[in-house]
Amino acid sequence: MIHASLKELAAALAAKKVSSVELTTLFLDRVARLNPQLNAFITVDREKSLAMARQADARIGRGEGAPLTGIPLAHKDIFCAEGWLTTCGSKMLANFVSPYDATVIARFKAAGTVTLGKTNMDEFAMGSSNETSFCGPVKNPWDAAAVPGGSSGGSAAAVAGRLTPAATGT
Repeated sequence: MIHASLKELAAALAAKKVSSVELTTLFLDRVARLNPQLNAFITVDREKSLAMARQADARIGRGEGAPLTGIPLAHKDIFCAEGWLTTCGSKMLANFVSPYDATVIARFKAAGTVTLGKTNMDEFAMGSSNETSFCGPVKNPWDAAAVPGGSSGGSAAAVAGRLTPAATGT
């Protein structure tokens, strides 16, 4: 499933060949195993993600699923997500928990997606290599000597390393 396209994942969810909880668990396990080397994610909340996946499965079960319902996604840490740490890769915001959702997050939530976590980024998106984050540099999963690019390097590395099927960036 880690190599499946979003269209293939959506079809598997709709046909109930896999549940959102199963998909979310698969990707959370990959994050837990691979993120210590890549540093692609700043924040992961397994329980919060699995609760979202259970809600998505219930929505699909009621026949109310949309094309992205149940799909796990990662979000660049520049986007505020209610109840999630949002640092923008900066020490200044190291403890900021957003009280609201950015529009992009609200739209993905309305579609029934599951947030796997928030991805690393150049501080305040002011860079092009993802080496200037307060949370440490992001490693390229294909070549440890190369940078993943930036400022959305955490999202890029998370997708390239198959820690998430898709991610937001700027």
